Order: sequence, then C-alpha cells, then structure tokens
Amino acid sequence: MAAGRDTAALPAPPEQQRRIAQRKRRRRTIRRRRTLALLLILLAPVLYSYVTTVTRPSSLPLGIRSVEWLRTHYGAWIVNRTERIYYQWNAPAKGGPALKTLPQVGTKPARIRVRRQVYRPKTLAPILRPRLSGEGVWRSTGRVVNGASPVLVTSFRSEAAYPRIVAYVAWFDHTRTQLALYPGRYEPPRATPRGPMEVPHSQRWRLLSTFNSGFLNRDSRGGFFINGNTAAPFRQGQGTVVAYKSGRVDVVSWTAGPTPPSNVVLAQQNLPLIVAHGKPNPLLSDGSLWGSTLGNAVRVWRSGIGIDRHGNLIYAAANDQTAASLADILIHAGVIRAIELDINAEWPSLITYGRGGVGYATKVVPNNQQTISRYLVPDDRDFFAIYRNIGRTALRRVPLG
Repeated sequence: MAAGRDTAALPAPPEQQRRIAQRKRRRRTIRRRRTLALLLILLAPVLYSYVTTVTRPSSLPLGIRSVEWLRTHYGAWIVNRTERIYYQWNAPAKGGPALKTLPQVGTKPARIRVRRQVYRPKTLAPILRPRLSGEGVWRSTGRVVNGASPVLVTSFRSEAAYPRIVAYVAWFDHTRTQLALYPGRYEPPRATPRGPMEVPHSQRWRLLSTFNSGFLNRDSRGGFFINGNTAAPFRQGQGTVVAYKSGRVDVVSWTAGPTPPSNVVLAQQNLPLIVAHGKPNPLLSDGSLWGSTLGNAVRVWRSGIGIDRHGNLIYAAANDQTAASLADILIHAGVIRAIELDINAEWPSLITYGRGGVGYATKVVPNNQQTISRYLVPDDRDFFAIYRNIGRTALRRVPLG
C-alpha cells in the first residue's frame, strides 16, 4: 500500500506535462477568441454608427463630433457628469488681480456722418472702477450704412466678484440691417429646404455680422421657421427671435400657435425668456429650465440675444456665466427682453465683417474652437446673419442662396 501511494504521488512525465499545458493554452485562446467575437458582434452596430457619424461631412473637429455622438447614443449621462465635474474643478475663483486692459473689439469709436438725429446706444456705465480704456464704449466695425455704423461692438467686465471675466456685446441698428436665419447641415433635423448651410455667395457683399443660434432642437424642443416652412413646431411660452415682413425684429415669449402667422419671415425658439420687462426672469434660480445638459448649475461660456427699447437687437457672450449672470449682462447692455442662445466653449461665435467685406472678418468673441470662416462654409448648425438693409421689398424673403 505504501508503494502504491508513492507511485501515485510521482509527477507526470515532462512530455505529458507539456501536452497538458498546451491544451490549457488552446482552451484559453479559444475562450478569448469567442469572447472577442461576441464583443465584436455586440459592438458592430455601435462601431458602425460611430464611424459613419464621424466620417460624414462636418464643420466640427473630431473630438467635438465624438462627444456629440456619445451624447446622442445613450451616453448623455456620461458626458453631462464629466462636464459638470470638469467645470466644477475649473470654476473661476472670486477676486484675484484685476485686468489692466481689455481685448480690443471694433475699429474706432462710432461716429455719425449725417446731420439728422440718429439713435446711438449710450456708453455703458462701468461695473468695476476705475473704468479701463475703451470699456463699455461702442465702437464701429468699419462699415457705414446711410451715414452711420449699423453694427457696434463693445466689451466690459461684467461682475465685481469676478474681475477678470469679460463680456463681448454687439448692437445691431434695426433701421440699417436685415436679420436672416439659416439651417445648418444637420440642425434643425427636419429643415426643408436646407439651403446652402452657409452665407450665400450672392449676399456676401452686404454681410455685416454672423452669430450662433440656439441649442440643438432635441434639447430646446423649440420651433424653427423660415419663409413659410416650419422645420419644428412652436411652443407657447418659449423665448423666440422673430422677424416680420415689415422689417421689424423682436424677441418675445411665444403666444401664437405651432405655426407662425403670415406676417412672419423667420422665427427661432430657445427656452423661456431670461429677461422680460427689463428684469431677470424670476425662474432663473430653477436650473432645470436653462439647458438639458448643464442647466444653470455651473459656469460656462454662454451667449444670448435680446431687444432694446428702440427695437434693436443686442447679442452678448461671455465665459464663466450662469443663465442669471448672462441675463445681467444683457440688461446692462440695454435689453428689455432676451433669450439664451447656445452655451459651452465650442459654440458661441460673433464675427463681424469690415469695410472690405468677408475678407476682413473679425472674431469679436474669442472662440478658439471655431475658425474665422465659420458660416462662410457649410456649418453643422443653424445660425443668424446680419445684412445691410436694402429695402422693405427685399425683407419679404430671407435669401437662401
């Protein structure tokens, strides 16, 4: 019995050990390959969707397209949480050294070349003192229409608690300009006809400025209308930029039906008004109303558009803003009603075009993620353009190419 136990305890011959080890390795390899094949089968639709999305024509960098793809393919919670953590970690600190100079915007202080009275906005009062050189002073962009500058721009420090934040603002004279709205390559999704997705070449001779529109339609759930075509139905209570056949423009809280009336040329919605009757919307403290991704919880680049008491549009954008602080900027600039436009660093764009036309384009909002030729080539998203006014007859149709 002892000899039997000793024999059973002896190790297998080396050749047999090698065969056993080889069989184990083959089984592991087979299991790995089967697992990989199963993963590939499961991920094939996902990979196909991602590859086809990022290889489509686009005006956006690969990184932004990848994030947007993830956001729209059940990964919104990952993107939103990551963005919140990032912005919270990089939130601006209160106080700190004050700026000594402001970024230069415009060409020279605005002047009037005609004797008759022409309305010009007043220099904005400084929020921080002493006032920096040029702060709050409206400057021309180099173009003159009927004796006056139709587009004026300025910058100012917008919050005493954050002395290094700069707001960029543009004022558009409604008597000398025409507002246009263009669908982008993919936004809004149901736009028909989609048009050139850029400023039409035939209209560039009178182009004065371009700026970004609002959120993606799936996020704003707002209406979009151009020249009799409704790409998305309108919702009551939504803040709306609207232009009429008479040439008048406005920013209103929508009270009409799902389709604009016949006297409207264009209209675009984006969330409720953030400014009404010259005061901030009392609901600005409810962060859930001001963006489905970030809401009003963190400070990010934000942009907005409003109307002043004289019927002129005012655009504003600034870094590290909440919806409430953006409303304060627009009110300080003179608006009585306003809506938020797009947010996050990659989207706000305000570009002006000088006396030499599109060859003299200038970024007023310093967006490093978009080129200065944005909107002069097909863009993924809808956008606004400001043209020189050529008469009421021309205002009855927005040029689409």
